[in-house]
Amino acid sequence: MARTFKILSLLLTYPEEEIQEAAGEMKQILASEKLVPENCLAGLDVLLGELAEGDLYDLQERYLLLFDRSRSLSLHLFEHIHGESRDRGQAMVDLAEHYERHGLVLSAKELPDFLPLFLEFLATRPLPEALELLEQPLNVIAALAERLRKRKSVYAWVFLALESIARGKPSKAALDELLAEPDEDPDDLEALDRAWEDQPVTFGPGAGGVAGGMTPGGGCPAARDTLARMDRPADTKPH
Repeated sequence: MARTFKILSLLLTYPEEEIQEAAGEMKQILASEKLVPENCLAGLDVLLGELAEGDLYDLQERYLLLFDRSRSLSLHLFEHIHGESRDRGQAMVDLAEHYERHGLVLSAKELPDFLPLFLEFLATRPLPEALELLEQPLNVIAALAERLRKRKSVYAWVFLALESIARGKPSKAALDELLAEPDEDPDDLEALDRAWEDQPVTFGPGAGGVAGGMTPGGGCPAARDTLARMDRPADTKPH
């Protein structure tokens, strides 16, 4: 079981004071486990430094601008594959059942396809199994890495790290298809309104908001909960 996946989950979580305070410990864990190659580790160090030293309000605004205002950068994996079709609902049912079979019971506010939640689940699994599971959304992860790279966002390093950890390579055909989808400018409010004009399909009791998100970050376990588990053996108790 690798705590590296918990760190990468936290780095894709809405910035909070707990993350700022734990940035140094997170850096040490990434370095000690050595799952992330050196070039990506250097990029993650930059992100961790910004999270540790930056103004929290500015960090939160940057996060929302990237991941909550642009559908093309959504952290909900199935949105990139199924959009808001009914197929996405069934895919999320299947993923939630997979979590439950391994002891992770989601709350009504948690959508199973939210990438930080998926990464926290990987941290509870034996490393060979986690690496195999990571291959499944690899095309989406690679597409998000490329879109963030074009924006010159330091967050691209999280996705590049995941690519480097995963076994196998993304499918070029699938990646080209994903990258052919519109990539909205989060500063273009009219374009964003057009992109979100269809009402999303909600999932589960209490689902609401854009793509089912209930709060900034769209249903991820709170950073303080993940941090509380960082020094304990990985568990899959309901949270």
